[in-house]
Amino acid sequence: MYMSKINIFGLGGLQENGKNLYVAEVDEKIFILDVGLKYPTSELYGVDVIVPDFSYLVENKDKICGVFLTHAHDDHIGGIGHLLKEIKTKVYATKFTLAIVKDLLNENSCKVSDDSFVEINPNSILKYDDITVRFFEVAHNIPGCVGIVVGTPDGNIVYTGNYTFDQNVKANFQKMYSSLARYSKEGVLALLNDSLGANNEDSRGTILEFKQRINNIFGSAEGRIVFSMFSNDLQRIQMIIDIAVSFNRRVAIMGRKTQKIVNQAMNLGYLKIPEKSLVNFKFIDEKNHNNDPDLVVLVTGDRHEPYYMLQRMSKKIDRLVRLEENDTVVILTVPYLGTEKMAARTLDMVYKVTSKVKVFKSNLLPAAFATREEIKAMINILKPKFLLPVIGEYRHQYAFITVATCIGYDPENIIILDNGDKLQIDDGKRIGITSSVSVGEIMIDGRAVGDVGDVVMRDREMLAEDGVLLIVANVNPKTKKIVSGPEIITKGFSFSKEDINMDKEFHQAFEKISIKHLVNKFINWSEYKNDLKNEMNRVVYKLTKSNPIIIPVLISTDVEAVNKSIENK
Repeated sequence: MYMSKINIFGLGGLQENGKNLYVAEVDEKIFILDVGLKYPTSELYGVDVIVPDFSYLVENKDKICGVFLTHAHDDHIGGIGHLLKEIKTKVYATKFTLAIVKDLLNENSCKVSDDSFVEINPNSILKYDDITVRFFEVAHNIPGCVGIVVGTPDGNIVYTGNYTFDQNVKANFQKMYSSLARYSKEGVLALLNDSLGANNEDSRGTILEFKQRINNIFGSAEGRIVFSMFSNDLQRIQMIIDIAVSFNRRVAIMGRKTQKIVNQAMNLGYLKIPEKSLVNFKFIDEKNHNNDPDLVVLVTGDRHEPYYMLQRMSKKIDRLVRLEENDTVVILTVPYLGTEKMAARTLDMVYKVTSKVKVFKSNLLPAAFATREEIKAMINILKPKFLLPVIGEYRHQYAFITVATCIGYDPENIIILDNGDKLQIDDGKRIGITSSVSVGEIMIDGRAVGDVGDVVMRDREMLAEDGVLLIVANVNPKTKKIVSGPEIITKGFSFSKEDINMDKEFHQAFEKISIKHLVNKFINWSEYKNDLKNEMNRVVYKLTKSNPIIIPVLISTDVEAVNKSIENK
């Protein structure tokens, strides 16, 4: 009987939150499961997003059978455009996910032919010789979510993506359970299970409780209601809009990305919003204030964006909405890692404008990820041979071990991988982590991809902490004399020109290095600047205990040539 040689590994999404990209390598065929991005923490100055290093996939592009996407959240699809710039392959996803992916590619000016996209549904079956790829519907907080099953001669490899078994979510649970039971009966070799909720012991709020709390807020609010929300939670957006309509209120959505997602969802029939209930704000002027008491404003965005918009509204500098005393503000955005300070500062600013503030902590919000009991249910249904906790930091993966062992699962068959660890399974038997794949992070600053390396980040950190100091001088290369300067210019660095001793030492340091280089027959500008930078670094640290970035600006100035040019004119 023919058996398979299988490698399972991640280029992202293991021991971290975001950047999900998992690979099932079966007999020289590569199946890519999701291509996500990660948002940077606060110390990564100027970095917009982070995507996985695709080097391994580029080197093995001829083996790739396709990219298979579970759902349309950035941490699962946000890196697709960057991957498709490197390799050409098919992308398989549901109708809604594909619509969001195409919008994302257009926004990033990534041109991909339409025949690269293949729409699938839970009934789709894709065949690659003796390997199949199938799908099953899962409930999550965005439409069109599926899990992925890679069928091999040794059994199924199941990747759940994000999911929940919450019966209040709109999903075809009967079909979901029957699909999972069928795959279980066929035999599950490995289960790549979402681990983000492994620490949640059903302590989070239910959808029914959440709806009741929101209804109570609408019932007591006299003026506008302003909601702070993340753009990727369409389920919650739909619930707020449904309740607003039932209270005969009009809704305005702020956030370009969310508006596009909502439009796609409405066009495809996933969201139902009466046109008369939607409002498009115009800029505030003498006649237009956008402060009608029947308005509901959804302030949406990613990570820090809802907080930033609320700050502008609180300071009354936003062009569309300015918070007023009678407004009710509802915070549904639990801070991401690195945005806690900004969230706290925003809340303080909002309270200065209105005391009608409702903050929903994580235990009051419906779970978007499988809780402990739901993880147990998935394991019990599928009964996999090997368990691989994915989509989560190490603490989530470790908590997953506790969850699985609670139901009698052998810890020896629970494998925690880090990015790049290659789990080898030959003929259905675990060989172990036999090798590693080259992994890394590509930091993206605006449209610059891969240019933001360690050196750039170190410079940005120095700029943020200690600022920059420029030494500007005009030097005549013929006479070997200083024409003017040096002038000391600082930004973000405390230096008083009135401090005579400090100013004197700066000039002495400049003169010392200049004498060294101006005695030579020819001026080596590069060495001149480098020596000046090192000497000024030494002096600045001695005087201030700071390490600003030192930038020497030495301008070659031939005075005689300049004067002749002026005379000729």
